[in-house]
Order: sequence, then structure tokens, then C-alpha cells
Amino acid sequence: MKALSTLKDPVYVEPTKFSRYERFWLKYINDKRDLPFIHLLTAIHIFVIPAAIILYTPLLQGWYWWLLYVPYFYLSQMYFKGRFGLMLHCISHRKLFAKGYTWLYNYTIWFVCPFFGHTPETYFVHHMAMHHVENNQEDDASSTLKYRRDSLVDFLKYVGRFLVMGFVDTFMYLFNRKRKKLYMRLTYGEMAFYLFCVGMSFVNFHATLFVFIIPFVFARIVMMLGNWAQHSFVDKDNTEDNFTSAINCINTKYNQMCWNDGYHTVHHLRPAMHYTDIPGEFLKLKDQFVEKKTFIFDGVHYLHIFVWLMTKRYDKLADNLVNIDNKTFTNREEAIALMKERTKKIKQTA
Repeated sequence: MKALSTLKDPVYVEPTKFSRYERFWLKYINDKRDLPFIHLLTAIHIFVIPAAIILYTPLLQGWYWWLLYVPYFYLSQMYFKGRFGLMLHCISHRKLFAKGYTWLYNYTIWFVCPFFGHTPETYFVHHMAMHHVENNQEDDASSTLKYRRDSLVDFLKYVGRFLVMGFVDTFMYLFNRKRKKLYMRLTYGEMAFYLFCVGMSFVNFHATLFVFIIPFVFARIVMMLGNWAQHSFVDKDNTEDNFTSAINCINTKYNQMCWNDGYHTVHHLRPAMHYTDIPGEFLKLKDQFVEKKTFIFDGVHYLHIFVWLMTKRYDKLADNLVNIDNKTFTNREEAIALMKERTKKIKQTA
């Protein structure tokens, strides 16, 4: 296990000066700390969207098409996907664009999102109106409770159900609670994407399959993998306690790229907090992390957690587990036993 080391994850540092480009955008956004999102969206419009358009044209055929698609896939689905997806997460919690410029948000949701496999409106509705409300409990369509979280078979069941029933489950959750505005947003976004793909398939099915359909499936699998890792360890006696139902990954390159998304316990406790404030908040919660035996991993991210769970490498998990001031766990054996206990299936209420 590891001691709690100095945090190296992103915090806001005021630049000595803003560039002319940044000064232009400061007029349109709510928080100067969100300028990195503008830089990300700019890069996407330079490298991703033009390439996607070319893939639809007859300019490239045969192997020449693949010579563009392979780097396009890497850039869009490997390099930018996580950054964009977690930017979407941030701007769902905190409005990026200033009042009067909501159309820029709608443009991002309806035009940019599909290039990364996100159907318009659905992420916001699922995440804000259900996941944070239900907090991974049984009414949450992405709840991990009824699955054994160190079982590949259970993970495949979890992903399979979400791919087939995720939209329906979310819709019915909102419908039963009479949240018409939200379930209509969910429906418009999901159905519009499906109809768009059908229409674009008549234009160029090959391009539509590889530019929109495959990234859509890929995005939902990746999101469920992330949620699985974030909520793999749950105290069966207190499933709603954020300290014992979510984990933190600190001092990892993932946090540099994806806006401190590793601090999942802190995020559930302070969902509206700006990502640059999260490391400071984390330090304020040290005593509660010790008391509740919260799982904190240093130098690794959710994919590591997922792989080690699927291979039952609790030794590797323990190697990277933080033991704050040697108080969270009395020894390595206790930590491993507690991790195994918190990955067991949790019986649903009748």
C-alpha cells in the first residue's frame, strides 16, 4: 500500500496573460477556468470534423480511405474521446457558455457529440436526472449493485443490458416520475441520432458505420466500464454513502487529460464543484476517508481498476491503494478482505 503523497492533479493557475484568441472567448463563457474546453473544441474542429467530412466524400477510395480513417479513429476515439466525454460531464454540471449564448451549448450537444458516440441530450438527462439523483441505487439504470463487480460474466451482463435497455430504463424512470420535459429531451436526442444514421446510410453506409455507429456502441461500452470501476466497491450496509460506494484515483495522467474525473467520491459529494477545486476539497476530507475506509488509488486510473478486478488481482489493487497515515487500514490483508467484501452482489429490495 502507499502513503498519501503530494497531489499532482490539475488545479487552476492564473496565466500571466491570455492570448487574443482566449480573450475573444472569455466574452462567451462563464468561467475563465474553462478555457481548456474551448481549446479542446477548437482542436476537434480542426482535426476531427473535417476528416469525418472527407470520409463521406468520393475523394478517397479503397486503401486510401483506410489510410485516413485509421488516424481519424485514433484521434477521435482514442485521443479526444475521453477528453470530450469528460468535458461533456463538466458542462452538464456547470454551464460553459454565458447567458445569451445557449446556442453554442446546443451546437456542441447536437452537432459535435455524435462524432464521439454521444446521442444528443441523453448524457445530460441520464447523468443529471437519474444517476446523481439515485446515486447508483437500484432505480439507477446504470446501478452496479446487483452484479458481482469482480466478475467478467457479470460485467458482460451489465453492459449487454445497458446497450439493449439503457434508453428504455432511463425513459421509464423519468416517465414514472412524470418528468415529461426530461424524458422528451431524452427521446428527441436518441431518436434523432437513429434517424440521422439511417439517413446518412443512404448517403454513405460505409462511412456512417465507421464514423457514427461504431463510435456510438464504443462510447456506451466505455461509459459503462467507467461507471463499473467507479462504483465497484460498495458497502452493503450503507449503499448510499458516497464514501463507501465510490472510489478516487489520484496522481494519474488520466486526471490531467480528463479534468480530475478520478476523484469520484468527491464528485458525488460536491457535484457542482469546478474540477480545478476538487484536489483541494479531497484534502479537506482526509479524516472522513479514514473513518469510512474509502478506497483511494494512487498513480492508476479506472481501466487499471477494471482489469485488476476482472483478473481478481487484488494484490495489484492493494499495491496502489492509499493508506492515509497508516490509519485507513490496519494492514494489507484487511484492505484486500474489505475490497473483496465490497465487490459482492448486493441483494435488491423487494
